[in-house]
Amino acid sequence: MKDTRSKELYERAKVHIPGGVNSPVRAFRAVNRTPRFMESAKGDRIIDADGNEYIDYVCSWGPGILGHAHPQVIKKVMDSCENGLTFGAPTEKEVILAELISELIPSMEVSRLVSSGTEAVMSAIRAARGFTGRDKIVKFRGCYHGHSDSLLVKAGSGALTTSVPDSAGVPKDDTKNTLVAEYNDKDSVQKLFDENKDQIAAVIVEPVAANMGLVLPEEGFLEFLREITKDHGSLLIFDEVITGFRLSLGGAQQYYNIKPDITTLGKIVGGGMPIGAYGGRREIMQMISPDGPVYQAGTLSGNPVATTAGIETLNILKNDPQIYERLEQKTRKLADAAREAGKGHICVNQIGSLMSVFFTDQKVRDFESAVTSNTEQYADYFGYLLDRGIYIAPSQFETMFISNAHTEEDIEKTCKLAGEALCSLDF
Repeated sequence: MKDTRSKELYERAKVHIPGGVNSPVRAFRAVNRTPRFMESAKGDRIIDADGNEYIDYVCSWGPGILGHAHPQVIKKVMDSCENGLTFGAPTEKEVILAELISELIPSMEVSRLVSSGTEAVMSAIRAARGFTGRDKIVKFRGCYHGHSDSLLVKAGSGALTTSVPDSAGVPKDDTKNTLVAEYNDKDSVQKLFDENKDQIAAVIVEPVAANMGLVLPEEGFLEFLREITKDHGSLLIFDEVITGFRLSLGGAQQYYNIKPDITTLGKIVGGGMPIGAYGGRREIMQMISPDGPVYQAGTLSGNPVATTAGIETLNILKNDPQIYERLEQKTRKLADAAREAGKGHICVNQIGSLMSVFFTDQKVRDFESAVTSNTEQYADYFGYLLDRGIYIAPSQFETMFISNAHTEEDIEKTCKLAGEALCSLDF
């Protein structure tokens, strides 16, 4: 496939944009390639600046559950644009979307719309601290919650209670109240509660981790988090920026039947447009200004174009009860084909319409096992597929997304090419 135009655009971009990209993973550095600059997308296909067409399994990092440019959503958005892009004032669409969110995710009795998943998580943390009167937060190594300062932390080796900034420019004081535990490790969580009695405001977790590759919660882990937070007067925050409306209509909390205190959602709630939301029990959300003392605001929050796209997307999902079963079947087929072709050399994790191929012979259950994956082999795998018209995440530690627009023929083609890619590797 030609990439002349993408290379030209990348060189131009590097002059005025850091690294030539507006989000780091797009640089393709982890897979030793030049990033492909995209021009259009429809259904399950995405087309780059050189005219190359790919079957897309990135789906804008998750929200494209219906595929790209769904005609019903596009029609509603175009109609909305005719009436203005943003007002900085309330609209009926904000109310309709909030009602729809509460109907589909009952734990989000009251919610606030924002403009991104990062903003939703940052605001949820502030609300939890305001409600409990405590400062400390527990997060898990390998779980990503956006790029706000207090959550860009990781633990030193074996020192789970010592948090250091994971990015230059983040003062140590901004992370001193962030405690880091190990995903799927109950003892690491218990230890933090034992050592920080009556100080922990909340535990925040991706109920299905999807930012160290896909890692599923082990049996009883989420139930344990629900129990220990209740016992200690702390809140449980589910970061469903990835899993919300994708794992099921009610997200991971419906799938696993666990009710968190606060939930955060990402751009799927706006049909892929820049939007996010956080919400929970009424008594918690009444802490938010203007009802309460926890301040949070945003000019574009609940803007009419994004809410229009969200309402239409969620209604399409709501009115198609078989969609999640179809997505599961397609994704399981891809996962089974990869397992068969790479038997003994790879680990494939899959749930619903999410999956990851790890290049390790270990079972991947946490951050420690995820990073045993051979990233050079993943880069070769990525390149083989890219050159043959299959677009997957340009990083081992991201997740593959399947949409309702993916056809059986495209799934078959992907299974075949993925098998060839795996067989071509020198394990």
